[in-house]
Amino acid sequence: MNLLKLYDDLYQKYGPQGWWPLLETGYQKLDFSYPKNQTQSFEIALGAILTQNTAWLNVEKTLNNLKNQELLLPEKILAAPDKVLQNAIRSSGYYNQKLKKIKIFTTFFLSLKNRTPARNELLNLWGIGPETADSILLYAYKIPSFVIDAYTKRLLINLYGADKIPQNYHDLKNLFETNLPADYELFQEYHALIVANGKLVNLKTYKPVLPKVNRSDQSV
Repeated sequence: MNLLKLYDDLYQKYGPQGWWPLLETGYQKLDFSYPKNQTQSFEIALGAILTQNTAWLNVEKTLNNLKNQELLLPEKILAAPDKVLQNAIRSSGYYNQKLKKIKIFTTFFLSLKNRTPARNELLNLWGIGPETADSILLYAYKIPSFVIDAYTKRLLINLYGADKIPQNYHDLKNLFETNLPADYELFQEYHALIVANGKLVNLKTYKPVLPKVNRSDQSV
């Protein structure tokens, strides 16, 4: 299992992804300088929480709603009435639970006073599991903490077989982190490439989903 070669193969196939997208800049391909300030770090962390169990397009709608109402700042979120926030984040789904999650995180974020959080601190917050915690560390704070999601596990099962792949989050994360340089740029791009690949693969058969071809367009 050569995880660096797998990264190279994915990179050659899909190219740089430029995660994490910010409202102001979009995807920053080959630019790893973001986030540049605490405001951007907060937006990324909020996005990582909001994207739980929903598509990123819905999260973008939510973030734009918050921005348009001048609520995309921690102090503003804590001061806003719950009903206003519920309406703003409704597009992300599970808005009652997510309102509680972002308020708990926002209070924690302000308590950091610009300090980088430890992973166990994030995991101790209600509503933040390993995947969300690692996403926040990796993309909001540039900490090389590898993110594992369903796409990651399915890709490795497809390539190496289920009997060769760790079954729990911690062991699968450890597999990547012990076989790769501890480089946040590499980790950011790698996770984004796995997601790009996963979106084009049938999740039941692991075979690529190929576009339908119009026979009239084919060369004879």
